[in-house]
Amino acid sequence: MAVFRSGLLVLTTPLASLAPRLAPILTSAARLVNHTLYVHLQPGMSLEGPAQPQSGPVQATFEVLDFITHLYAGADIHRHLDVRILLTNIRTKSTFLPPLPTSVQNLAHPPEVVLTDFQTLDGSQYNPVKEQLVRYATSCYSCCPRLASVLLYPDYGIGEVPVEPLDVPLPSTIRPASPVARSPKQPVRGYYRGAVGGTFDRLHNAHKVLLSIACILAQEQLVVGVADKDLLKSKLLPELLQPYTERVEHLSEFLVDIKPSLTFDIIPLLDPYGPAGSDPSLEFLVVSEETYRGGMAVNRFRLENNLEELALYQIQLLKDVKHTENEEDKVSSSSFRQRMLGNLLRPPYERPELPTCLYVIGLTGISGSGKSSIAQRLKGLGAFVIDSDHLGHRAYAPGGPAYQPVVEAFGTDILHKDGIINRKVLGSRVFGNKKQLKILTDIMWPIIAKLAREEMDRAVTEGKRVCVIDAAVLLEAGWQNLVHEVWTVVIPETEAVRRIVERDGLSEAAAQSRLQSQMSGQQLVEQSHVVLSTLWEPHITQRQVEKAWALLQKRIPKTHQALD
Repeated sequence: MAVFRSGLLVLTTPLASLAPRLAPILTSAARLVNHTLYVHLQPGMSLEGPAQPQSGPVQATFEVLDFITHLYAGADIHRHLDVRILLTNIRTKSTFLPPLPTSVQNLAHPPEVVLTDFQTLDGSQYNPVKEQLVRYATSCYSCCPRLASVLLYPDYGIGEVPVEPLDVPLPSTIRPASPVARSPKQPVRGYYRGAVGGTFDRLHNAHKVLLSIACILAQEQLVVGVADKDLLKSKLLPELLQPYTERVEHLSEFLVDIKPSLTFDIIPLLDPYGPAGSDPSLEFLVVSEETYRGGMAVNRFRLENNLEELALYQIQLLKDVKHTENEEDKVSSSSFRQRMLGNLLRPPYERPELPTCLYVIGLTGISGSGKSSIAQRLKGLGAFVIDSDHLGHRAYAPGGPAYQPVVEAFGTDILHKDGIINRKVLGSRVFGNKKQLKILTDIMWPIIAKLAREEMDRAVTEGKRVCVIDAAVLLEAGWQNLVHEVWTVVIPETEAVRRIVERDGLSEAAAQSRLQSQMSGQQLVEQSHVVLSTLWEPHITQRQVEKAWALLQKRIPKTHQALD
């Protein structure tokens, strides 16, 4: 069976009956679609008969909101699918609703296949039904000219079509702030304008629930605050966050797809209150279980400033059934960023000038990041490790290639009585003095690079195929021309300061000053191919390194494996 990049799933079964069948339906869809799956809810629609079926409004009830949440939760097991539930025909209880659109809606990724759970009388791939399905899909959405159609029920096999269950309400997932009891069939109120906020990094299904509920409640405008700058500092692995512009681009495409009739105002969120705390035209705010207290704080802030409280809608967190021991048990961007550790983030450098049978990794990271411990773990897996600090010591030693040039540049008063360079005295000369530091690095960096090349030749003679250059100043020195990939070890600055104080006996101020003189973790990651972190227990770090090593073995060109 063909696999299509994008598809449209038209669900016609009543929602209460459909809920238990979502898993097999989504699994069937996932076998046919490998990128974007749009979902169109039209419960009760028939695809049989000569007349072309028309899209009709679906009353927005709490059952519909719960169903949307459960559908996104169920789809999370198929993470290759970018699922988007289309909301154009879902209507809240309001008198100011615009009519349903009569024109065809253009989707960001035109569907190549349309699927449905509609069950024909004989349970077969009844062609007239498939033709009606194609006509219906093309009348609602912009589809590819050669749209294929699939009825999903035959995928159950003979006699496997589920029996219609009783009309059992879905578990409640949406809570208005007031503790008023509600029934599944209770209509949802609509509002002119509302707000929702978040980081929206690597838009996932929990984000989509939050945004979808907000889009259903809003009738004219939705203000979306996207966390930026200071609000990102406390995030886990902030170096791996998508840039603000990229997050906004993905967010905008999703929102316009699911409800093009709304006006979206996407703005940077720079403080905890954002526009929700100050905009008098807003009427509601959608929050998650985690941010509910923040929503309450927003309302207190509004009351203090003589503004009306916002109606709060609280969304239940989606559970992540695939989370590992060091990840959150909810669907979260933090876990997604953790899973990026050890992966190749950008193509390696082409380095034809390096030894053909040696693949070179440049390992870097801020002071206190645990870079040296990662280097030792890689050595344990078979890598040849070059320590640039050791090369520097060799270069400074009497008779070493840097000894005479450094003494000539800085004078004999930097020497101990025995003639050895006093690196503390030398360091005090260059620290905080850019001109003096440049004189020193112009001497040292080319010499260390030459020594590193000699060590790489030694790695070749020893039959090694992977070499790691452990260097804190790898990128500042321009040594990326010596490597195929740059691997960076990241750690929060507060943790790095704690480690430096504990390891080197410095004051916190001195540790912070040392970090400020280096490239930041963010700057390093922007030029890196692989990112690792020593933030967790040693066995977690070991698993990261083993993962990175295993993936490296798969992509190393065969020429570098010749000596195995």
